[in-house]
Amino acid sequence: MATYEYVAKTVAGEEVTGRMQADGHAAVVRALDERNLFPVKVAEQAEEGTGGLRGGRVGAKDLSVLYGQLSDLLGAGVPAMRALETLSRASANKRLAALVRSILADVTAGQSLADAMAQEAEVFKTLHVAMVRAGEQGGFLEEVLANLSAFLERQDELRNKVLGAMIYPMMVLMVGVVVATGLLVFLVPQFKTFFEGLTVPWPTRLMFAVSDVVVGVWPLMLLGVVVGAGAAWGFVRSDRGSALWDALRLKIPVVGRILRMVAITRFCRILGMMLVGGVPLLDALTIAKDATGSQALSRSIGEATENVRAGETLADPLGASGFFPLEVLEMIAVAEESNQLEKTLLKIADTVERRANRQVDLGVRLIEPFILILLAAGIGTFAVALIYPIFSMAGSLQ
Repeated sequence: MATYEYVAKTVAGEEVTGRMQADGHAAVVRALDERNLFPVKVAEQAEEGTGGLRGGRVGAKDLSVLYGQLSDLLGAGVPAMRALETLSRASANKRLAALVRSILADVTAGQSLADAMAQEAEVFKTLHVAMVRAGEQGGFLEEVLANLSAFLERQDELRNKVLGAMIYPMMVLMVGVVVATGLLVFLVPQFKTFFEGLTVPWPTRLMFAVSDVVVGVWPLMLLGVVVGAGAAWGFVRSDRGSALWDALRLKIPVVGRILRMVAITRFCRILGMMLVGGVPLLDALTIAKDATGSQALSRSIGEATENVRAGETLADPLGASGFFPLEVLEMIAVAEESNQLEKTLLKIADTVERRANRQVDLGVRLIEPFILILLAAGIGTFAVALIYPIFSMAGSLQ
């Protein structure tokens, strides 16, 4: 199925342009005729876009802006096709603009917005498509798009906050490793020559042995690091390795607690947004469990979904998983009894997100002194191993 650009006129003589996916030139003409449009020009679109724009990246921030702008236009009464055409021209991201044009062509051909988005699964996730479909069916599409925009913005802010907070500690650690390697390769061998023939304490002997290993076999060590990192990455990417790593990282002190809180925030916010958007509970649970970012939590939510399907409450099976704090479970249980689950879930997401932000700040504050302590210990080790024998020699001479 190719994409065709067309120029047509309405019954009133107004000129209309657009794009449409069809099996051929005749199919485009028939589709235009069914919409009471008289084709003036129909031409197949060149494959300019896909090959040149495939390397572009559409991030969460780009989608957040797109959903927010589309919500504003629809809320102002702008027709969907005209709003999509406007956004395709206004988007600064070339790949996103091409995707919007493709969606516009599909919508023009008679597809729903959700079905058009579903054809671009790499960019528009299942969660986005399901919520847009619910908004289209329920008549509140602009509210759904606004909620999606706010959700993606919060998610992007949290990710950037974590990455930004880790830059300084990781830079300090990298500098420390480079300096220590330089000392072992260039400085320690000179001290070894200076102390040759003398009896030195065991810290100095250990330092000399480590230096010999680093100087003598550093190409093999570098190769081992590269091969080990590649093997570890391949194992983590496998199904078994991914499940094992997911289970282990949730048990890491401080970091594991933050990851659990982030996963719970995603689950509660997504489930609440979908319930507000009119998605049935079972369908919303099925989609929300895959958006948590944790396989272990996803499996627990999947088991809870089956219990809900059997007529049980949601809070009890979630509590059996061991991931959810007691206060969160109590709020969910009370919300189920009062039929206010969607509003309560959004409140829980806001509360847990604030706690996660505080935990991130605390974790960063703990990481920085920990790395500084490691650097101080390394400097102290070098000082004891290299300077102590000199003082011993001076004492012997006196």
